[in-house]
Amino acid sequence: MNEKVTFGSKIGLIAATVGSAVGLGNVWRFPAETQSNGGAAFLLVYVICVFLLGIPVMLGEFALGRGGKSSAIGVYQRLTPGKPWWVAGAISTLASYLILCFYMVVAGWTLEYLIQSVTGNLYNINPVAEGGMNNAFATRMADYIVSPWKPLLFTLGVILINLFILLRGVKKGIEKMSNIMMPLLFVLLLIFVGVSLSLDKAAEGLKFFLSPDFSKITPGVIINALGQAFFSLSLGMGILVTYASYYPKDTRLGKTAITVSLLDLLVAFMMGLIIFPAVTTFGLTGENLEGATLVFVTLPEIFMHMPCPQLWSTLFFLLLLVAAVSSTLSIAEVTVMTCQEHFRVSRVKACCIVLLPLILFSSLCSLSQGVLSDYTIFGMNIFTFLDTVTTNVMLPLGSILMCIYVGWILKPSFLQGEITNNGTLKSRLLPVIAFIIRWIAPVLITIIMISQFL
Repeated sequence: MNEKVTFGSKIGLIAATVGSAVGLGNVWRFPAETQSNGGAAFLLVYVICVFLLGIPVMLGEFALGRGGKSSAIGVYQRLTPGKPWWVAGAISTLASYLILCFYMVVAGWTLEYLIQSVTGNLYNINPVAEGGMNNAFATRMADYIVSPWKPLLFTLGVILINLFILLRGVKKGIEKMSNIMMPLLFVLLLIFVGVSLSLDKAAEGLKFFLSPDFSKITPGVIINALGQAFFSLSLGMGILVTYASYYPKDTRLGKTAITVSLLDLLVAFMMGLIIFPAVTTFGLTGENLEGATLVFVTLPEIFMHMPCPQLWSTLFFLLLLVAAVSSTLSIAEVTVMTCQEHFRVSRVKACCIVLLPLILFSSLCSLSQGVLSDYTIFGMNIFTFLDTVTTNVMLPLGSILMCIYVGWILKPSFLQGEITNNGTLKSRLLPVIAFIIRWIAPVLITIIMISQFL
């Protein structure tokens, strides 16, 4: 087998890993979760969950990936050959591919809205005739999603963008594009933060976002905050295991985990600084802060209240597309690497094997929002079913098995050796990290998983 490919620089390594974590979950899921879980109270618990649980579990995945130097499935086979623990990696790999099927659709919506913003067609509406701006944008979104061909066209566009980048490999593709996209993402976020903080009622939004009411911290809020922490850090998807397999031997895993987590937190925090001052300034209700409604309905309405709405809309959907593509790249790489190693095929063939079938699978997810909406699985359309089964079942299960594997099946010297780079680094928190991976994380993730069905 050829020598294992690694990232070419520390900056590229960080940019690629941050890109794998930062995505639509930070841009639209975090503000919606914050609004519905008490504002600053949720933010506080979320930050605590990232540091106390997210970083240790991330370190477990990093150690597994770099120590195993293989795919999300291959690391288990290399470290414990002949044992069935590879199933844990298979669950994460399958989950990542199923997520990719519907994530490409959402990324396609983003590309469509970017183009509509550039051309100005997004704001070609009649608020009076359609019962207000919110109804007008909601109707625009609904009509677009259920269209039988437009979403397919733009989903195909996103798939081809991913194929182009992934075909170029780890260094020239993923790393190079991450070095461009991540700085661009933060520049765009800074621009929007500056604009949002200058709005008339920004202080009211900041109070909701930054001044915690501790009485709102309930068991439900804690569970939701922990779930958001794991989702936003891309834990349990096989992504971090895959990317860590590209880390050079001298990479400081602890420093990398902290840096990635802080930058991921920063993106979520900046989105809060953007959303809540704007929502309070323009008097929009919290009911609108829900997933796709927030991004594709509420925000265009906010831009309509600002000078040059076409400019701000274009910049925002460019930001969102960058976040979406950085996510789809990392999710796709999990399966691409698996195909390369297990089927012994070239990267070109692996990319085609993984991405070309998405033309069919993602099309089915897209059409399930419209012409195929009557075809359901357990009462859910294909899109919603894949979202539910991966987020509520497969990702938590993958994380639980990973923690058990690293904490109980592998010798303690494995985690110690990876975190300390075989004794060349000191880590006073190593016993705490090991304890969290062995005991705390599996129990809490199990609670989250069970709570989804209660």
